[in-house]
Amino acid sequence: MLYIFQDETTSTVAPARLYKALTIDGDTIIPKVIPGFRTVEIVEGNGGPGTIKKLTFEEGQHIYVTYALHIYNL
Repeated sequence: MLYIFQDETTSTVAPARLYKALTIDGDTIIPKVIPGFRTVEIVEGNGGPGTIKKLTFEEGQHIYVTYALHIYNL
């Protein structure tokens, strides 16, 4: 199953800093700023293309999501 999410927005944050926050530091930032997320952990890989991550939600929800990171040049 493949889901594609696209969004376009403007920001006062420099592009390089925003990219770093959303991709490289996202595993630590997401649980802090998005309610409902408890952890983001790497299941397989090193964070680059093909990496599989597991997102675990707050207690009581008994839900988790795994996803793989793929890079496409569109």
